[in-house]
Amino acid sequence: MSIAKTYSPAEAEEKWYSYWLQHNFFRSVPDEREPYTIVIPPPNVTGVLHMGHMLNNTIQDVLIRRARMKGKNACWVPGTDHASIATEAKVVAMLKERGINKKDLSREEFLSYAWEWKEKYGGIILDQLKKLGASCDWERTRFTMDEDMSESVIDYFVHLHKKGWIYRGVRMVNWDPQGKTAVSDEEVIRKEVNQKLYYINYKVAGEDGHLTIATTRPETIMADAAICINPNDERYTHLHGKGVFIPLINREIPVILDEYVTMDFGTGCLKVTPAHDLNDYELGQKHKLQIIDILNDDATLNEKAQILVGEDRFIARKKISVLLEEAGALEKTEDYTSQIGYSERTNAAIEPKLSMQWFCKMKELAKPALEYVTNGDVKLIPEKFINTYRHWMENVRDWNISRQLWWGQQIPAYYLPNGEFVVAKTKEEALVEAQKIDASFTIDNLTQDEDVLDTWFSSGLWPISVFDGVRNPDNAEINYYYPTNDLVTAPEILFFWVARMITAGHELRETKPFTNVYLTGIVRDKLGRKMSKSLGNSPDPLDLIAKYGADGVRVGMLLCSPAGNDLMFDESYCEQGRNFSNKIWNAFKLVKGWEIDESIAPKNQIAIEWFESRFNQALVDIESDFKQYRLSEALMTTYKLVWDDFCAWYLEMVKPAYQQDVEKQKIDAETYKATVAFFENILKVLHPYMPFLTEELWHDELFGTRAELDCCIVAQLPIIGEINTRLAAEIGVIQQVIAQVRNTRNSNQLSPKEALPLAVKTTSGIDYLAYEGVIKQLGNISELSTVTDAVAGANSFIAGTDEFFIKLDIEIDVAAETERLTKEKEYLEGFLKSVNAKLNNERFMANAKPEIIDNELKKKADAEARLKIVEDNLRGLAG
Repeated sequence: MSIAKTYSPAEAEEKWYSYWLQHNFFRSVPDEREPYTIVIPPPNVTGVLHMGHMLNNTIQDVLIRRARMKGKNACWVPGTDHASIATEAKVVAMLKERGINKKDLSREEFLSYAWEWKEKYGGIILDQLKKLGASCDWERTRFTMDEDMSESVIDYFVHLHKKGWIYRGVRMVNWDPQGKTAVSDEEVIRKEVNQKLYYINYKVAGEDGHLTIATTRPETIMADAAICINPNDERYTHLHGKGVFIPLINREIPVILDEYVTMDFGTGCLKVTPAHDLNDYELGQKHKLQIIDILNDDATLNEKAQILVGEDRFIARKKISVLLEEAGALEKTEDYTSQIGYSERTNAAIEPKLSMQWFCKMKELAKPALEYVTNGDVKLIPEKFINTYRHWMENVRDWNISRQLWWGQQIPAYYLPNGEFVVAKTKEEALVEAQKIDASFTIDNLTQDEDVLDTWFSSGLWPISVFDGVRNPDNAEINYYYPTNDLVTAPEILFFWVARMITAGHELRETKPFTNVYLTGIVRDKLGRKMSKSLGNSPDPLDLIAKYGADGVRVGMLLCSPAGNDLMFDESYCEQGRNFSNKIWNAFKLVKGWEIDESIAPKNQIAIEWFESRFNQALVDIESDFKQYRLSEALMTTYKLVWDDFCAWYLEMVKPAYQQDVEKQKIDAETYKATVAFFENILKVLHPYMPFLTEELWHDELFGTRAELDCCIVAQLPIIGEINTRLAAEIGVIQQVIAQVRNTRNSNQLSPKEALPLAVKTTSGIDYLAYEGVIKQLGNISELSTVTDAVAGANSFIAGTDEFFIKLDIEIDVAAETERLTKEKEYLEGFLKSVNAKLNNERFMANAKPEIIDNELKKKADAEARLKIVEDNLRGLAG
């Protein structure tokens, strides 16, 4: 086929993605091959593709495609998470638009609307991932509330409850007034907020005096149970054993003593409100104080507040400050900055609230999950996150796993008329348990708990439940694919999700769920700001794909994404990726424009041998980078191999001289075959990063007729061959020579078409005449000769440790040449000083590997040889 003038990404993407799907290239079933498994971090069904997803899924696709090309049975399981809080909020909003209030619906009616919403919007993000080229096994797509997935979650709950790890009790929880549910500590985002500190006077009972407390929450004074002072605070010894009256409602509360109070903060008097502050709750438990909850679930004031009933907490704050001032009880206010918790899902300010909830004991469960990471069975990449993980797991608290929602797996606890409850997988099984308590109980006596389980409780089973390993722990799929290999996720859910998967994996299968956890950074803009819709600094990934092509965007994302570090994304990276695609396309067009002429004798053996060696060295470096999960570095190695070594050097070395009046440029058979073979191998190495472009070129007639399933996606990666280090080093010097010849031309304003004579005075032992063809081709050299002395009146330069001369019919500018050589002398002297400092460092010499020391010694010898040449030339100019 004839190749188009320019590459059309959209056309190739549509064609080849459909082809891959049609021929089941993404499909995986257990067989005799070594499995390689990745489970996708399931995006929320509320989600649409953003830049974080782009990065995360590009990395996963690179890993899965590379494994597939290594002959492994690559299985990438896609799916979505039901995301209880976020999705329920979306459904409630949808119903509101239809004029329907959730309160007016039964649970079943609400869930029918939730499933309707999920079916309409829940798969959008997975369809968008296909545009990126994600090679997931779409037949395995799972949803955390699929019937079998939910059954697995219930099984796990029952399992943990039987072991005594799950219990029910009243605790102070983080309450989301907007979602009207408890959230875990990890779902609370702390933000620094500018507030007011209110100084409020409480009248002392039986006296004319008062004491003053400082608080940021005057709207909760009606729930106060005591005023606490430090027993060592001499300012308030006269108040020991006294009582005070709460302003506005005149309820008397005691003054209590506890060293918990900080004497130098505020006034040294602390109002104790056990129902609305965690620390106050613990203080109240210690002193057996009354608990008065004055807030409704939506954070409006209830009847127990006595005043401002029905008002929102923040409106009540403003109104009560006015009432206090009018009553003469507000002494003053001050500006104050403090940390406030916000719900990660709804961004509502968290309210501490006493609530009956379900909890999972984590102390014992966390121990093996910590050991997997600290002993290296599960590797965190980069390792800097191990300490963070250790801190979390060593300080873990019991996990509040119940949510006051309807969207999610309903807790399998059933309440009995006598106030007891039983836990069982189904209502029928619960009845069996209930009748052990009282044989007269019927199924109508059982009422299931209204709450659902935390989303992370279900997603913590993900690597097991996607292979049905909870319900059927010995099935063929779980035994083949589990443990999975690599997990690619974000550091912010290291505890939320990663730790809980490790916990569940050990609890259910006594092994780890994966071997490597690659932690991506946050995608930021070039100013370092986190990308977000509110800032308007986050481009639409689909727009980027339409503009630069999926391959261009994939390359752009990975060029700036070292593992675990935030990446400063700039659209110019995608432009660079697109330019790389065009470079490859144009190089392919060049080779496709050649035609074998059997009459031309082979002359490019050195170039062919050099690039083959260079290609093998690149394979070694790429393999090393992948083993260390340095995907960006592996891409950069590949990028330089293609752009620099292949396009800028090899093709320039071997391409035939342009011949007019012929359709195709003539070239010898050996060079043609070698170049086509190189290009085919380059496409293989590029494919994990640039699947569409490589597949498009793979099927060109240049490579002959392909069988239907002979596709780049399943081509075996090249095997590393021999590396000629001597040839690589000598070509490196030749490249320096060519660069210096071009610099000489430019600085003297000579035409690139003007052939120049080149002479070399060598001490290195390199046989430059063996490279005469390459030097003449790339440098447009008319004659290459060797000399034993400097060529008088010639322009000179150094490459490696050898000196080169170009005789020009122009007079040398002695002053300019002296200035150039002086700068080079200063540089070499500085360089030698740093090398000698290393070699004279006893610590370095004792600890460095022999090859590193040898390299430093070679650097020293080369620099000394170059310095001698420069000093000789300076003396010659001065002479």
